[in-house]
Amino acid sequence: MAERLIDRFDAVLSDLDGVVYAGPHAIPGAPEALRRISADGVPVVFVTNNASRSVATVAEHLTDLGVPTGPEGVVSAAQAGAELLAQRVPSGTRVLVTGSRALADVVADAGLVPVRAQSEEPRAVIQGFDPGLGWAELAEAAYTLADPDVLWVATNTDRTIPQARGLAPGNGTLVAAVAATTARPPLVAGKPEAPIFRTAAERAGSTRPVVLGDRLDTDIRGGNAAGFSTVAVLTGVDTVHTILAACTAERPDHVVETLEALFEPYPEAVATATEEGHTARCGAAEAATDGTRLRIRGDRDDLDAWRAACAAWWAAHPDTDVPTDPDPEWGTGA
Repeated sequence: MAERLIDRFDAVLSDLDGVVYAGPHAIPGAPEALRRISADGVPVVFVTNNASRSVATVAEHLTDLGVPTGPEGVVSAAQAGAELLAQRVPSGTRVLVTGSRALADVVADAGLVPVRAQSEEPRAVIQGFDPGLGWAELAEAAYTLADPDVLWVATNTDRTIPQARGLAPGNGTLVAAVAATTARPPLVAGKPEAPIFRTAAERAGSTRPVVLGDRLDTDIRGGNAAGFSTVAVLTGVDTVHTILAACTAERPDHVVETLEALFEPYPEAVATATEEGHTARCGAAEAATDGTRLRIRGDRDDLDAWRAACAAWWAAHPDTDVPTDPDPEWGTGA
């Protein structure tokens, strides 16, 4: 029997928004796949940048959706942010919380004092996603951060967040508003920074984890930075087009349509250098590039064709800090 993709790993570190659910609703097939992973004896830890809810609330939501887990099965950017603050400022320091009550509770649990106004003389600011956040709260953060000695931590900088109706502004858009006002950047605690993934791996007791995510700029970049295998799942933000164009740091090791593909053998794409450039084959699909043109022979609805395209294009552009967006030519031969 051929090896299933999931058999290569001893733990799963899974994103939530765009992988398990979109808004309040489960992504079709995701709960069943995650239960099957656990039933196969592979621990699952959920890694989320959403700092608006406590890990207990997230665990309860997952359980309601058919993915039984407890607070210990969730690692949040709010926790990572509070830990980063605790490493940088003394216990008992006042911290302006620009975010949810759940974020304030985590800050308090870290031995710090959450406050809501500049007048309370905070020496640090932590900013996390809260759908109820308004202008007044962002302004309070800007006023406080006018003092360059005040530490600023952002739980995450996701530009968007998947919802049932589509993509909505994420914490990154709110952080950008404060950054534009203050002309200074924050320290980022959650994804794509590697520590949050390493914490999740330690919690699972894992040495060979895989990171599952729908976003290249947070899930895949962070998993790669941590030195873990990465799987891009096409149920959320990024697409085969953005994956093909991805910069080196954001290229996943594997690309799957849904989580159910984890229980199937993975069709590897193999790239070969040629006199003209590079070619790659995956299944019945082929791709070839001279570094400028990309020609694909296969069905554009067949993921193997995109896997071959990625292998060839990435081999031709092995080290790039910016997206390299080709315009694939289909049906011209490879």
